[in-house]
Amino acid sequence: MEMEMVKILTTYLHKQTKTASLAVFRLLFGFMMFLSIIRFWSKGWIDSLYIQPKFHFTYYGFHWVKPLDNYTYLLFFICGLSSIFIAVGYKYRLAIITFFLSFTYIELMDKTTYLNHYYFVSILSFLLIFLPANATFSVDSYLRKREFLKIPKWSIDSIKLLLGIVYFHAGLAKLNSDWLFRAQPLRIWLPSKYDFPVIGNTFLQQEWFHYAMSWGGAIYDLSIPFLLFYKKTRTLGFLLVLFFHLSTSVLFPSIGMFPFIMIVSTLVFLDENIHVKFLNFFKAKIKFYKNLQIIDSFKYPKASKSIILPIIGVFFLIQFILPWRYLLYADELFWTEEGYKYSWRVLLTEKTGYASFKIVDAKTKKFFYVDNTDFLTSIQEKQMSYRPEFILEYAHYLGDHFKSQGHKNIQVYVDSFVALNGRLSATFINPKVDLYQEKESFKHKDWIVPFSSAIKIKGI
Repeated sequence: MEMEMVKILTTYLHKQTKTASLAVFRLLFGFMMFLSIIRFWSKGWIDSLYIQPKFHFTYYGFHWVKPLDNYTYLLFFICGLSSIFIAVGYKYRLAIITFFLSFTYIELMDKTTYLNHYYFVSILSFLLIFLPANATFSVDSYLRKREFLKIPKWSIDSIKLLLGIVYFHAGLAKLNSDWLFRAQPLRIWLPSKYDFPVIGNTFLQQEWFHYAMSWGGAIYDLSIPFLLFYKKTRTLGFLLVLFFHLSTSVLFPSIGMFPFIMIVSTLVFLDENIHVKFLNFFKAKIKFYKNLQIIDSFKYPKASKSIILPIIGVFFLIQFILPWRYLLYADELFWTEEGYKYSWRVLLTEKTGYASFKIVDAKTKKFFYVDNTDFLTSIQEKQMSYRPEFILEYAHYLGDHFKSQGHKNIQVYVDSFVALNGRLSATFINPKVDLYQEKESFKHKDWIVPFSSAIKIKGI
């Protein structure tokens, strides 16, 4: 049995496919990322999110990653330039590595800006480092005067697999009692769209429609990878992708570029002959892109292949396992958010919070309250108010700040209340715990007050 499995795997790794699909993906991915950088820059978010704030929430283990003052603009410029190089396939390997490092650094500068699609772009760009995306229709091909007709099939399948993981985990995450049996948080969000044309005052106000959207979203996420993988259902699957993501983009504009990134990425599932025709059309228009030596297939050097395949194997193992890490924690996932990030839980919670910090002198018991607006932007304060790791980091920042101003025997307490998915607001953080003495770690935060309700997680 083991020998047979090895034989099947070996046979698969030797399979070839046309290079066009990966080249089109590279082209569209690069230009989509360039547009994202332009959009971010044009809206003034570089200044408002990274330069103006006095304090930045950091990721555990990455406290050293900070905005670079006005050089942050240079960082975005480098990221945008590398995305253009990726699109046209110029110095591709250097460009994709530069993009991965610069984009991920941008993502790590402030945890406040975390979005699922930022994480998706980071891991996708990491995967693209190891794929021959410049094998055809690239400046690299033109400069070396040759291009390849075929590439290893696993290289394009790896992108499909990553997209399948994202969709399927997103669907599993929706198999919880709040989403399916309370239609939350859609019952909160959809009625607020009353001014939406045609359906705003009709469907979006109806409870049955909220449930239909909830169940439909779960079924869509769970089924779409299979619909896209199989040729007979691929057209239906792609039409559903268009409808679903365009709808969510209109209804929930706060999710930004995510719907468009997913639509463009899903094009990789289309028949390879469609991609061939697409490239041939542009090749015919570009007069100088001719007279290249055509090589039948691209093959990784044996030494490189022996390194690349294990790296990609470990990469996918992490992507499969990471969303399940919440099982290591006993308390309610949506309440504590321990194991929540990087698990494709998209639009599953509506949380509002309030957090008032008290600075106490441990000896004299004198105290005063902090005005959060003195240190945080409105976006940062909102995010901090219902996320325990934010609250802890901010408490330490306040303790260090007032210690540097000459205060002694500092203790930091917080009065914190959070409302989750339409429930009444409840105490979130134990007000008797000195947060200045607590340390960030992967251990359960026992200073979070246990959730008084119950959300049954039936999926992941």
